[in-house]
Amino acid sequence: MNNSKKTLGLIVAGAVLLALGAGGGVWWAKRGAMGDSMGATDPAMSDAKVLYWYDPMFPQQKFDKPGKSPFMDMQLVPKHANESGEAGVAINPTVLQNLGARLTPVTRIALTNEIVVTGLVGYNERDIAIVQNRVTGFVERTWPLAPGDMVRAGQPMVELLVPEWAAGQYELLAVQSSGNVELMAAARDRLRLMGMPERLISEVEKSGKPRTRYTVSAPIGGFIESLDVRPGMTLMAGQTLAKINGLSSVWLEAAVPQSMAAVARVGDTAQVIIDGFPGEPISGRITAILPMLSDASRSLRVRVELPNRDGRLRPGLSAQVRLRHTDNSTALSVPTEAIIRTGKRAVVMLAGDKGSFLPVEVTLGREVRERTVILAGLEEGQQVVASGQFLIDSEASLSGIMARSVGETTAMTATSLHEADGTIKEIGKDSITLAHGPFKTLSMPGMTMGFPLAKPELAKGLKAGDKVHVGVRQTDDGLIIEQIEKMGGNP
Repeated sequence: MNNSKKTLGLIVAGAVLLALGAGGGVWWAKRGAMGDSMGATDPAMSDAKVLYWYDPMFPQQKFDKPGKSPFMDMQLVPKHANESGEAGVAINPTVLQNLGARLTPVTRIALTNEIVVTGLVGYNERDIAIVQNRVTGFVERTWPLAPGDMVRAGQPMVELLVPEWAAGQYELLAVQSSGNVELMAAARDRLRLMGMPERLISEVEKSGKPRTRYTVSAPIGGFIESLDVRPGMTLMAGQTLAKINGLSSVWLEAAVPQSMAAVARVGDTAQVIIDGFPGEPISGRITAILPMLSDASRSLRVRVELPNRDGRLRPGLSAQVRLRHTDNSTALSVPTEAIIRTGKRAVVMLAGDKGSFLPVEVTLGREVRERTVILAGLEEGQQVVASGQFLIDSEASLSGIMARSVGETTAMTATSLHEADGTIKEIGKDSITLAHGPFKTLSMPGMTMGFPLAKPELAKGLKAGDKVHVGVRQTDDGLIIEQIEKMGGNP
């Protein structure tokens, strides 16, 4: 009985150990597969240059030699250079596809400044009439008007009695009967200085009768903003009777963010849609950009003048304003979705050779529709990740790869140079024949072949038999020598 229990126990223990071993094997296999897929374990890296060592738990800290991590009880991990000679994270194409990553080129776009902002309709401050009394008098009659009413040009508003004009008019009529031209001119000037309108002076001369009453009419058509006159009032010279705002044209004041100041230029056309009249755009002209920013919104105040022939545009109406300015210049850009904003800087994932990626810091300009202008950090034709970049950036951070700063000029692109040593066999007009060693970054074995020169002056001072170190660039037509440096004596 005891032997049976011992046997059963041994069988159970063996099964448990077997299950643990199988589970560990599966875990190890998955770990290895993940490492291979994300480029963490790459046999090809064993021959690559070691850039630095790091602790995977603290990838931002770099060490210049191997050893034990000061943070964890583990050995530091080497970080190798990729094919372009720069640190990057390698992603297996299958994994890249599963991540939904999409590449897009860095391209140039036309800098057409366009923005839609809101604005409010107001009076045209240059189309205002002030109605004043020019002489002491009395109000005998007013027409049924009040502030807020609309008046037309020439509409009667107030009838005044001016006793002071009587003596001057009798003098004018007396001189007129004498026929003295000089005295007539002097009498007219006196009445003008007393504030009598030219029209009324002419009527007195024609009728031969003095006129001590006259009617004040609206000089322009528009909106009565103020009307400070009532029947029976005594008026002093220079007293304001009314203020009329013209409505033949109106001003619309739009608020433009200070970051988009370049979109507003005096003289440019603006398309305006009044909220009360949708589907009826009105074309206006920018007449001024006010010098002071709005304190509340920190925006520019842009003045647009609009025609108002039918009088429908009234102060206080809100509107949508489309401003557009084209300066015929271009700039590098990437899709806005490709940018990773950390709060302190902006980063894009730059695609290199053979599925490698490098985080690159960029300097951003303004947004133009769905793209963002790149002021520094990228070159035209480079490929960046437009979707899935956050997962790749996370893997780069875990691998200890820091974003390349804007000031760095080394580009991880197809234009990177591939280097090898060799011996010059023959120098032609625009080419050199080399017996070169292997180009490791191209997986190209050593051989003797001819290379065209990027510039003929690269061969200056060189001759057959010289040992050289060359840097070649991959083009659609093959390899071309961009750099060549003499290393030593003849073989």
